[in-house]
Amino acid sequence: MKIEALALQGAYEIEPTLHKDNRGYFFEWFNQQAFSKQTGTNFTPVQFNCSKSTKGVLRGMHFQSSSYSQAKLITATRGEIQDVIIDLRAQSPTYGKHFSTILTENKKNQLFIPKGFAHGFLVLSEEAEIFYAVDNFYAPEHEGGICHNDPDINIKWQLDQNDILLSERDKTYSAFQGAQFNF
Repeated sequence: MKIEALALQGAYEIEPTLHKDNRGYFFEWFNQQAFSKQTGTNFTPVQFNCSKSTKGVLRGMHFQSSSYSQAKLITATRGEIQDVIIDLRAQSPTYGKHFSTILTENKKNQLFIPKGFAHGFLVLSEEAEIFYAVDNFYAPEHEGGICHNDPDINIKWQLDQNDILLSERDKTYSAFQGAQFNF
């Protein structure tokens, strides 16, 4: 398993070792011992989620505030997505910065997102299935979001804005400067 620290403090991209033969393949999706040893981070998932979306669907930029914040481990089990995170931790040296990567079913790569980040993804393939593990339970009364096309954050989405499909809720999120979060 290859674990690479990203420019945003506490975030990592993980590329598992695929063991392939004529029958198919095997890989460890997550190994707490190896992850903790390489990163110094203890990640203990308590909830596993899966979503399926079609091309152009953008889900994000979501977060849960305060003690309800979630660390996440994300992968695309089918298709390809652009995965984006924004550091919302006011005391962080990377506060207000974002990171974008492509997660694909072929690479099996993953993104580890620490607590205190907004997260979203854009489906680039005709269809995608996303699997993610989180270390805190979903608390809808503590959820929030950042506008996906905030000019101050300036995310370079891989599809034209006219081809992006948002939920009604995601259309209502405020700009980064106006958002309410407590990390």
